[in-house]
Amino acid sequence: MPSPTHTHVDTASVLSRSQHAKSDISIENVVTATPSPGPNPHQNPSDSRKSLHTNGDVSKIDLVQDDLADPCPFKFRPVELASLLDPKNLDALQAFGGIDTLLDGLGTDPLGGLTLAGTAGAGVGASQRHDRQPLSVATPHDRLEVQVSDNPHTALIDDRKRVFGDNVLPQRTSKSLLALMWLALQDKVLVLLSIAAVVSLALGLFQDFGTPQPAGQPPVDWVEGVAIMIAVLIVVVVGSINDWQKERQFKVLNEKKEERGVKVIRNGVERLIDEVVVGDVALLEPGEIVPCDGIFLAGHNVKCDESAATGESDAIKKASYADCLVLKQALSGVHAEGGVLGAEHVSTHTDCFVVSGSKVLEGVGSYVVVAVGTKSFNGRIMMALRTDAENTPLQLKLNVLAELIAKIGSIAGIILFSTLMIRFIVQLATGSPVRSADQNGMAFVQILIISVTLVVVAVPEGLPLAVTLALAFATKRMTKENLLVRVLGSCETMANSSVICTDKTGTLTRNVMSVVAGSVGIHAKFVRKLEDNQARTNANRSRSPHRSSGSNTPRDDFSIDQSMLNTVLSRPLLSLFNAAIAVNSTAFEDEEKETGKLVFVGSKTETALLNFAKELGWADYKETRDAATVVQMIPFSSERKAMGAVVKTEHGFRFYVKGASEILTKLCSSHVVVEQHGGSRPSTESDDVEVADIDGVSEENMTRTIIFYANQTLRTIALCYRDFPSWPPPGMQGTAIDDVPYDVIAQNLTLIGIVGIEDPLRDGVREAVADCHKAGVAVKMCTGDNVLTARSIATQCGIYTAGGIIMEGPVFRQLDESQMLEIVPRLQVLARSSPEDKKILVEKLRALGEIVAVTGDGTNDGPALKTAHVGFSMGIAGTEVAKEASDIILMDDNFSSIVKAIMWGRCVNDAVRKFLQFQISTNVTAVVITFVTAVASNSETSALSAVQLLWINIIMDTFAALALATDPASPALLDRRPDKQTAPLFTVDMYKQILIQSVYQITVILLFHFLGITILGYADTSGNATIVQTLVFNAFVFAQIFNSVNSRRLDRKLNIFEGMLNNWYFMAITLIEIAVQVVIVFIGGTAFQVTRIGGREWGISLALGFVSIPLGALIRLLPNGPFERLFIMMRLLPKPEGGLLKVRPDVEWNSAIELVRDNLATFANLRGGRLRSSSFVVKSRQARLHEDKRVPLPSLMTMVPTLIASSIGAGWAPQSRGTLSDPARYDPSKSSAALWEGRLQIHPDTKPDDALYRTKWGDGNRPSAV
Repeated sequence: MPSPTHTHVDTASVLSRSQHAKSDISIENVVTATPSPGPNPHQNPSDSRKSLHTNGDVSKIDLVQDDLADPCPFKFRPVELASLLDPKNLDALQAFGGIDTLLDGLGTDPLGGLTLAGTAGAGVGASQRHDRQPLSVATPHDRLEVQVSDNPHTALIDDRKRVFGDNVLPQRTSKSLLALMWLALQDKVLVLLSIAAVVSLALGLFQDFGTPQPAGQPPVDWVEGVAIMIAVLIVVVVGSINDWQKERQFKVLNEKKEERGVKVIRNGVERLIDEVVVGDVALLEPGEIVPCDGIFLAGHNVKCDESAATGESDAIKKASYADCLVLKQALSGVHAEGGVLGAEHVSTHTDCFVVSGSKVLEGVGSYVVVAVGTKSFNGRIMMALRTDAENTPLQLKLNVLAELIAKIGSIAGIILFSTLMIRFIVQLATGSPVRSADQNGMAFVQILIISVTLVVVAVPEGLPLAVTLALAFATKRMTKENLLVRVLGSCETMANSSVICTDKTGTLTRNVMSVVAGSVGIHAKFVRKLEDNQARTNANRSRSPHRSSGSNTPRDDFSIDQSMLNTVLSRPLLSLFNAAIAVNSTAFEDEEKETGKLVFVGSKTETALLNFAKELGWADYKETRDAATVVQMIPFSSERKAMGAVVKTEHGFRFYVKGASEILTKLCSSHVVVEQHGGSRPSTESDDVEVADIDGVSEENMTRTIIFYANQTLRTIALCYRDFPSWPPPGMQGTAIDDVPYDVIAQNLTLIGIVGIEDPLRDGVREAVADCHKAGVAVKMCTGDNVLTARSIATQCGIYTAGGIIMEGPVFRQLDESQMLEIVPRLQVLARSSPEDKKILVEKLRALGEIVAVTGDGTNDGPALKTAHVGFSMGIAGTEVAKEASDIILMDDNFSSIVKAIMWGRCVNDAVRKFLQFQISTNVTAVVITFVTAVASNSETSALSAVQLLWINIIMDTFAALALATDPASPALLDRRPDKQTAPLFTVDMYKQILIQSVYQITVILLFHFLGITILGYADTSGNATIVQTLVFNAFVFAQIFNSVNSRRLDRKLNIFEGMLNNWYFMAITLIEIAVQVVIVFIGGTAFQVTRIGGREWGISLALGFVSIPLGALIRLLPNGPFERLFIMMRLLPKPEGGLLKVRPDVEWNSAIELVRDNLATFANLRGGRLRSSSFVVKSRQARLHEDKRVPLPSLMTMVPTLIASSIGAGWAPQSRGTLSDPARYDPSKSSAALWEGRLQIHPDTKPDDALYRTKWGDGNRPSAV
């Protein structure tokens, strides 16, 4: 063995040594070319480029660093190993020299794992969960030196970490509180406020301390600038602390997942460790989430679910490298000798690559780790998803509003400044009034101050605070509703979401298969919650009247609630049924780590049956299973679609079998008998189960039941048994006791029952979908399941409605751009869809201007979650990748929570709009009053002093923001449609209130300011003038207080007090405002330039303010039409968009020809009594004539006799509307035939004159692919 060499671990040595390192595959070869060193005619070179490039710049930087790093003592760089799995590349592995060369290059053994001689703390069976002792103590002189061996088999753990990295993702560097505050300050409104605050403070300080003050007047002009700064500070602190808390909350959520130990083999001993490294031989066990990428070595029947990582819905069988080579040759038509996999077992769902993030479904095995941490498939996706959020629609609109207000305020300030300056110059020129140079200088400063004050008054400083408070309040409440908001902006984005693309499994359904219906024997039909699900039973439906003369007395079918099943089963039959479930099963009961509850673990079918027995209180499965003496087990096989167990009984042997009902029922010759009243008939032996032969009627009944359940997309399982006097059965004495062929014994079976299993809907889903529709939000289901199941669930929960379309993913992805944009608005169910299909669907919806929310739980959902405006991930079933990509986490994985998110989002948007309606009214009034009174005043002073404006413009705005932003969400918010992304921030109703309330307040204030002494009948003295100005100030303040109550409603309803008692903040703040105003008037004195007023003035002030409430009611009653035209003319509202063409140009030709052609097509389909799986009914509907092209009735009636006669002759009869047991009836458009032929399906309740039938989709033909 070569002697180890000393190497300084610094950049220079790494770069220098990399020149001598293995350089077959450089970074250019991987990032800019195909990673496969070997030739592969079927490999598209762009695939790997796409795959690597989709991981973002982070991955590229990592790859560059890996290429420059020194891999010594190993023979492969991380970038080369990564190229094996992204995408899966058997040719690249073959080019490396196969698995043996890979193992040798990584210094590991397929059986013994890593050899770590001398590793401290790693004895036999030891765990590296304990802290390890350092291998050596570094001195200050040589602390940067490490031992690097040229032999990878003797490499240390630290060497492996240095070259290949740790199996941890770097913590995302959380922004500090100061950094978050700095980001918050970038907001345009806050920048504008900050500038205004600095200018106001500078001028205020100059006026207070740079100029002589009148006697008794305190220096208070600087307060305005400081108050604005305080408002900015509040917004920044509240917003940044909120963001900081949300980030910490998300971290806590992720840390809830316990660190999983990984089973590996080291030094030939199996052990559980936390720090897995490249080269480790790790073990696979059922239920395990694979922690890192690897190459499969050996094992038994290992199948992985890679849907969470790659989107592949089918289970992927894992085979060794040698077997995969055999498989590859078989797929290429070369039948190679040797290997476990023969040509007859060729399957494309088999490979030797173990992908991180996938789940082991069954089997045990081992694999060699080739990538960990950020180099692994899962890690690279996680790193690529770390991007910054974009602005929400509301933020964009508020930014535009802030700029507009800034411009308007600046223009008003410039106009005021120009007007006053013109007058000032005229006064200088005329010398009237007479002023000294100092007085002229002060007059100029006063003009500047009043102009800046006007700009400051125009800026709505309470606006960002209202948004921040509303979001903070809503997210706090949403956390209690099981919604963890990661991105604050997503909360208000949800308000206007118009489409939700949801998963099926686990979101709409419980992801727990359950027995929901079935039959015991032939006649006893049981249904879970029978009263609510009458359509689940087919008892006495369409029973054939034809019976053979020799048959037994007919027993009618009867229905019974599943919970009452014990009342009709005899004791022997109940025991038989329970044993058939418990013994013939491999599922078992175990404690769930998260909840501590006992749950069944195993295949979903078996756990459903065991839960069924447990719910009915039957004997414990374990006691039943342990008591049975099993002599032969027949495992489930996809070929026979069944599994069985042979047990020894007192009277011989019994063979239990369960499997696909349509197969097993054909192997049955008898069935158990159940009477409706009190069990089976009495028999000679009480322990015997009564059975009866299956005759023609019984066979028809069984078939009808299976079809009935299948039409409801229930998975039907038959349970049967057969008794044998001896084992092996007579005639097979030479066969081993545990090796009797299944085909020999699976004959002449006795049917125990047929059960229908499905994944039931979650509680409240149907109501939640109905709420979404009521709120104008379309729900689209994207699922990897087949079309039948997808349609059933979509119909049950109300997603699939009239006018909707079902389509399959493979068909959808073949459409061109224009076809997709045409069909996406009506698409309600996308079955057999891949994550890429979901992403494309989201992109097309966004292109149509929709605001899209998406739910996802798998790693593969990451791209769609990022593409959507709002991404929802599952808190329980969701992967870390899905959570990282999402904006809101559903802590209970329930679709119903999404409705709450919509409700709270609308609550936030409404809070901002309520505040805007109030704020803009106040600001417009204050600006106009300041402008008019300043221009009219000889001393350039306004009706409202700087301190009075401070109280009105800062404190009242801040209070109003808090009061109006804290209204709780209510279900009434779902009674309207969402706003479009392009919808204006202000509605017609809001503009009406702002305009008329402002006009009223301006009129009253100016009237009393200029004519108050005359109106009140006072003498013209300075004292009386102060009383009038106090009345003006008081009336203005109370007008704002009452207008804030009026602003609680944005619609045209009159009850503005609705829900006010639920908002204690609003009531408390309103009382505080009134109390402070009273205090100001009584003791404000010189600071506020007010004086005490009498009861008469108080009454007038309150009355003038209170008028805002009845005036608001009157405004709501005014029609919107004239105002809307006015606001459009004033460019305050956009012009309404033009409508779409109502008549397609391609239907301009004679429609009568098309109608006759389709009637003939209908006749052709009816002839001979055959209903083909074509869409003739849809075609006929498509050909419906436009009103202006209607063919005269007589010309059509001439065809009726021929059609009717031919139809009746062919056996046609009037049909009733399709039922749950036979949804298609005579109309193929209601069946799945069109879907099986690669077409789409239109909902059967769609109106015949729907425009959809007049499109190219209406004929049901498969859309042409580009």
